[in-house]
Amino acid sequence: MLVDTHAHLLPRDYPADAPECFPRMEPIDGDSARTLLFGALKFRARDVFFDAERRVEAQDASGVDVEVLSPMPPLLRYDLPPADGLSLARHVNEFTASLCRTHPQRLLGLGMVPLQDPESAAAELTAIRDQGLHGVEIASNVAGESIGDERFLPLFTEAERLGLAVFVHAMPTATDRLPPAAMGTYVVGLEGALAASSMVVGGTAAKCPDLRIAFSHAAGGYPLMLPRAQYFWGGSWNEEPVDLDRAVAPDDGPSPLELARRFYYDSLVFDHRAIRYLVDLLGADRLLVGSDFPAMPREDPAARTLRAMDLPPEALRQITGENAFAWLGIDPPG
Repeated sequence: MLVDTHAHLLPRDYPADAPECFPRMEPIDGDSARTLLFGALKFRARDVFFDAERRVEAQDASGVDVEVLSPMPPLLRYDLPPADGLSLARHVNEFTASLCRTHPQRLLGLGMVPLQDPESAAAELTAIRDQGLHGVEIASNVAGESIGDERFLPLFTEAERLGLAVFVHAMPTATDRLPPAAMGTYVVGLEGALAASSMVVGGTAAKCPDLRIAFSHAAGGYPLMLPRAQYFWGGSWNEEPVDLDRAVAPDDGPSPLELARRFYYDSLVFDHRAIRYLVDLLGADRLLVGSDFPAMPREDPAARTLRAMDLPPEALRQITGENAFAWLGIDPPG
C-alpha cells in the first residue's frame, strides 16, 4: 500500500456572503479549472484540487492507494482577525470532510485552525475530530512566531489528548537575508528546521511525549543539525556513550536524537542519498511518503526513487504505508 501523506486541496467555492478577507475562486472560461484569488495570490487551480473523482483517477494513474489531504498552505491565514480565521477554517474543514466522505478509503483529511488564537484553535479540534478528520495542518510559524513558543502549547496538548495528528507545513516568510527567488527552496528548508527545532528547545516535544506530529520535506535542514545538537548535549560523536566532560550544554532531559525520533517526516527530499541519510539517522519507522500533489507533479510512478533504493522489505512497507496509519492513529483501510 502506498499512502501519500502530503497532498493538498482547495475548496471549489466560497460563500457569496463571506467576509472580504476570504479567498475567491473564479471559473476559467471553457475549463473546469478555477482561479484562486487570495490577497496578492493568484493561482490556477486544476479541478483535481477539489474534485474527488479526479483525485482518485490521479491516484490510480500514479500508483497511489490513499491520500492524506491538507489545505493548500496559503489558506493558513494567521494574519486574519481570529473570528474571520475561524470562519475560514470551518468552511475549509467542512469541504475537506465532505470530499473525503465520497471515497473514505482513498481520501483521509486534515483540518485547519486559527492558530493566531491558540485557545480557539485548541477548542476547534473537537469539531475537527467529530467531522471525521484525522488531524490538523499548521504552518511552520504563526505570523513569524515559532510554533514551539509556549503560547501555542494548548493546541498541542489538546491534539495529544484527542489523539489527533499534526502536520507542520513549511511556510516561507520574507527575509532580507535571501532574495524572494529563494522562498520556495532555501527558505522552505530553513522554516522546516526552525519549526522542528523550536518544538524541542521550547519544551513542547518533552511536554507532549505522545503527540503524533509530522514535518513536511523532512523538516528541511533539521536532520543535519541533529548530530551537532547531540554532541552539545552528550559530548560524544556517532551517538556513542555520553561524555559529560566534553558536553557543551548537557541537561537531564531526553537527548535531541531521542526527541527527534518521536516525530514523523515526509521523505519529499528529491534525492535517494538524502532519503538514505534520514533512514540511517532517524529510522525507517519515522518516514512517510509525500508529494505536494497537485501543487507539484508526483514522481512517475509515485515513490519511484524510494522503491529503487533496495531498502529491506520491512522498511519499505513502513515508509510507504504503515507509518502513515501509525501517525494518523488509525487502522489501514480494509
